[in-house]
Amino acid sequence: MTPTDTDTRPTERNRDERTAEDGNFGRFGGQYVPEALMPALEELEDAYRRYVLENEDGFMDDFRRRLRDFGGRPTPLQRADRLSERYGREIYLKREDLVHGGAHKLNNALGQVLLAKYMGKERIIAETGAGQHGTATAMAAAHLDMPCEIYMGRTDVNRQRPNVFRMRINGAEVNPVDAGRGTLKEAISETMRDWSQTVEHTHYVIGSVVGPHPFPAMVRDFQAVISEEAREQILEETDGLPDSVVACAGGGSNTMGAFAEFIPDESVSLVAVEAGGSSLEVDEAAGVAPNSATLSTGEEGVLHGARTTLLQDSHGQIMESHSVSAGLDYAGVGPELAHLVDIGRVTPVNVDDRVALEAFHRLSTEEGIIPALETAHAFGYLHAVGTDADTALTDADTPPVESDDPLGETIIINVSGRGDKDLETVIEQTAEMGLEAAPDMSVFDGGLR
Repeated sequence: MTPTDTDTRPTERNRDERTAEDGNFGRFGGQYVPEALMPALEELEDAYRRYVLENEDGFMDDFRRRLRDFGGRPTPLQRADRLSERYGREIYLKREDLVHGGAHKLNNALGQVLLAKYMGKERIIAETGAGQHGTATAMAAAHLDMPCEIYMGRTDVNRQRPNVFRMRINGAEVNPVDAGRGTLKEAISETMRDWSQTVEHTHYVIGSVVGPHPFPAMVRDFQAVISEEAREQILEETDGLPDSVVACAGGGSNTMGAFAEFIPDESVSLVAVEAGGSSLEVDEAAGVAPNSATLSTGEEGVLHGARTTLLQDSHGQIMESHSVSAGLDYAGVGPELAHLVDIGRVTPVNVDDRVALEAFHRLSTEEGIIPALETAHAFGYLHAVGTDADTALTDADTPPVESDDPLGETIIINVSGRGDKDLETVIEQTAEMGLEAAPDMSVFDGGLR
């Protein structure tokens, strides 16, 4: 069924599987929050049901229209000719990097800011890691004339400076968070503290399928436009379904968006590619996991209002995660994604920093698409599976791929965002790792400025 302006609810073929009425996905999910936040969550749950699921006041019609006119949807499903030739498979790219703002994040940000407007809220707050969600929220808030504040870890502020500028130029206030490692986990904690004190007039735009109910289900439904389009497009292009859908996985918003409409299609493998960081080994004494491979190595626990899979030590303390990609640098994952892995519907895999950087250069050179570092992890996995195993290994202790090839012949990879924001990090890390793929920067006197 093709989504149109008048066909706006989650599709009937999939709605029961996608909506957790009680806020739980199997044993994951729930609402583990201070009592002060319960009235806000109950209000939001009611608004989600009425406006998103039941299309009250034509909310979803308005949302789809704005996605089209402001966001630039639908995005293309492009056959990657050179990658298809390289790996001997049919590879298609879902081009979310072409959404206004350069990433899939606008789908959810626009939906939530519009919902806040319908609810009569007066202020928007959000957290961000890589800066793409913060940028998308700032754009949506400017578009809908809402004041906006963004919380961002100090580490991410420093490594994602272009996005900090973009947020500010769109009128948002950016608040650096210095606690902990200054990454996404700390930014989320600080945003929740703000929300707990301002719930009457403020809406918190959570950027991924994480947090207390109804956020995981609501964010998934706003992002499901990705797989709604992709499923229709691949059927039109090939007269059949793909063998697999591949997406990078941090919190899981692009992952669930790319998977949602394919979940009932048991013939389609769903592969979530996590950040293997520098190693899968954990330094429990230091409280550090040098990776963000939560689905592959984590354990069940509670973080940011939901029961899910986490990177934690033997005492249940959350560990500090790591990834060369700011958007994947998170110690948890969305509860629905944790559930889908738990029941075997989604296959979790991981690649390390080096493999992701090599893939960043490879896609840029061979297809003319500069991907976000988050997205590059998905292409790193494609390369690791699609080539001889010896060439896919890195100097990390653990191979980047820990499963047999689940990809098949026809593959959709979600290009979750573009890599403009990551160029400084890529140049620095490529040189530090001594990658042969590094472009010649000698034209610059003293380096790129």
